[in-house]
Amino acid sequence: MRVVRAVLCCVPGALALGLLALCAVTIDHRPQPGQAPAVRAAVMPAAAVPASRASAAGAHSAAAPRIVPRAAWLEDADTYHRDPVRYSDHVDAVFIHHTDSPNGYDCADVPRIIRYLYAGQAGGKAWDDIGYNFLVDRCGTVYEGRAGGVDRAVVGAHTQGFNQNTAGVAAIGTFTQGTPVPRAMTEAIASVVAWKLGLSGTDPRAAVRLVSSNSLSRFPAGASAEFPAVSGHRDGYETFCPGLALMAELPGIRERAARLQGRV
Repeated sequence: MRVVRAVLCCVPGALALGLLALCAVTIDHRPQPGQAPAVRAAVMPAAAVPASRASAAGAHSAAAPRIVPRAAWLEDADTYHRDPVRYSDHVDAVFIHHTDSPNGYDCADVPRIIRYLYAGQAGGKAWDDIGYNFLVDRCGTVYEGRAGGVDRAVVGAHTQGFNQNTAGVAAIGTFTQGTPVPRAMTEAIASVVAWKLGLSGTDPRAAVRLVSSNSLSRFPAGASAEFPAVSGHRDGYETFCPGLALMAELPGIRERAARLQGRV
């Protein structure tokens, strides 16, 4: 098991915007003294990213899902200021979230919903960007969230104390106990997990060690803790996110992702 260092996050919190509420936590992206800022990546073209296969991860890579780029939900251009994008070396764990927003949406309306989430986080809270790396709707469509390149290890703002070398995937909706989780959604989440963890050769069923960067997480700053490679937000921070119904789906998501990687 590898040890992964996480970067400092700021205070988390839920933010309602109309009927929408959030399930991400913010992170300080300002470069430290003497540290050069990371290069800001270009926005991807307004077309779904074609499926591809990682070449450096060996036998257990997985095809990338089709991903709708952020240009499709931003409409014209980024509305809010963003600090330079920060990158990790690789992604060793994925944290699953829900957006704590209504479930009965029309999937054609998802770009507007993501804009509301973005406005709440980057506008209302003055964060540097939307916190999640990816968002998945109930129809199984995967959207690029945070800027920086879907195939890169972009440091997100989704799990207090554990944002470096991890990715955040948010299910659009609220998945408290007893709420059905659409099969298309869990399949899409598994495809993102298989692909992102495959880039680092990580088995989705494995355990990894992460080091907390913030004592507001479940672990004191500097403490090493073991996590499933596919964890819920509540595993790293005191929250109900991603809801008990979606937490109950995680074992199946791990197994499906492992199969997508070609693991027995």
